[in-house]
Amino acid sequence: MFVIRQAVASDFTAWWALRLRALHDHPDAFGSAYADAAATPLADAEHRFTGTSIAGENGLFIALDTNGVLVGTTGVYRESGPKSRHRAGIWGVYVAPEARGHALGARLLDATIAYIRTLADVRQIELAVASHNTAAIRIYQQAGFQMFGRHPRALLLDNQAIDEDLMVLMLDAPPQSTRKDHA
Repeated sequence: MFVIRQAVASDFTAWWALRLRALHDHPDAFGSAYADAAATPLADAEHRFTGTSIAGENGLFIALDTNGVLVGTTGVYRESGPKSRHRAGIWGVYVAPEARGHALGARLLDATIAYIRTLADVRQIELAVASHNTAAIRIYQQAGFQMFGRHPRALLLDNQAIDEDLMVLMLDAPPQSTRKDHA
């Protein structure tokens, strides 16, 4: 019923419309603000999409309905520093209300995790989710993510604090510490 695939440059217009819808309809779920995103010149947004969001080892996965309408998305970014390249992150997870109830969030997450597993030397996947978003947390837990902390007041929306749960999926056994204690 739905097709999930990695986004390409020609998906920008549809993805941007869905991204703006997500930011507008669920401002408590995203760190980006709708007003800022909507004010971004389209050429700048497209440049960021092609130059960062889908460039290199970063990627976006999209879900399309039977009519080819984009109804879901999730992003992945790879840390680039030499000490943090073992980490990848998931961002921007959204499924339009009319497409919910078909496990699309889980399917998008599965596609994203499968892609991350193909990246050399990635040992863990991290994400942050609004602590009150129990449906998303349940999907992440079913995929194997575990909470490792809570960021209090991670976001302020209309002067209301939103905590975020920090979650991680370990792809291998953690490396042994090389730290030596000195007496």
